[in-house]
Amino acid sequence: MTGITISREGRAARLSLSRGKALNAMTREMCEAAIAALLEWRDDDSIAAVMIDHTGERGFCAGGDVAMVRRSVVEEDGAEGRAFFLAEYRLNHLLFTYPKPVITFMDGVTMGGGVGISLPAAFRVATENTLFAMPEGAIGLFPDAGAGFTFARLPNRLGQFLALTGARLDGAECLWAGLATHYLESAALDEAKARIAAQPESAEAILTELSTTPPPARLAGNADNIARHFASDRLEDILASLDADDGKWAGKELAAVSAKCPTTSKVALRLLAEGARRADFAEEMAREYAIVCRMIVRPDFAEGVRAVLVDKDNAPRWNPARPEDVSETMLDAIFASLPENERWTPAVS
Repeated sequence: MTGITISREGRAARLSLSRGKALNAMTREMCEAAIAALLEWRDDDSIAAVMIDHTGERGFCAGGDVAMVRRSVVEEDGAEGRAFFLAEYRLNHLLFTYPKPVITFMDGVTMGGGVGISLPAAFRVATENTLFAMPEGAIGLFPDAGAGFTFARLPNRLGQFLALTGARLDGAECLWAGLATHYLESAALDEAKARIAAQPESAEAILTELSTTPPPARLAGNADNIARHFASDRLEDILASLDADDGKWAGKELAAVSAKCPTTSKVALRLLAEGARRADFAEEMAREYAIVCRMIVRPDFAEGVRAVLVDKDNAPRWNPARPEDVSETMLDAIFASLPENERWTPAVS
């Protein structure tokens, strides 16, 4: 079992995540199976579009198999963990550059690696079940899988807010933020998929016709606060801005940012600042791969996964523990290019 079901219906192909017991967390095998299918469909004139969804009742995709990555680093040499990210980022890049329309149905939990296979799609469907987040700061990683590129392009510092707080957005908020292109009731998804399979060239019109008006986006009410408090690319400035505001919202977000790994937060801010200037998504993936190869061997990653997924005490001991102790020299080392024979490369057929 690869954890992914590959099928064709009409003139559309379909990738359905089917590792339900693990909330469809992506594995290397799943990524490689998806890549192989996409490369085959790319040159198949009988396929006009690709749909990505999940089987069963549980969430779309909770991320990557970080427990495996931690074991790879703690018990071995980390090679298996690096191989997973190599495959995952190849899948992200292939989806981003895919010549045929991709429709992703973000029905349920869409986090981490689930975000990475959603945001590159031309059409991104949110529902009342959507729960969207990039919570990597809680485990000593960073918003990856292309988030350095896609989050950097969200308006009014929303990307920086999502990266530093790990905030969870519902479907209405995803539509408001531009993370989703359409909002459908989950009861309409089967009809949408069937009609797209029959008429893939009309995917956008079909999704628009089946869309409903979502509830008000709660996050919209704090758009000004986000733009103001997360305006800086310095973590210390953001913390100081939130701390100086005695409002309830600022206090909640101050606690959220302060709980995350300081090194992760500084890596995220630098990555998004770079990503806003980067024109090539392949360059983004190469940069993120170099960073992740270094972040997974830092003690913060093993400690973060321990605290969240192993012991589940949610009391990580970060090192360094204070933002001011994360130096530019440390960040320069994390962001340095890999040796040529270790660098990320795109998938090739």
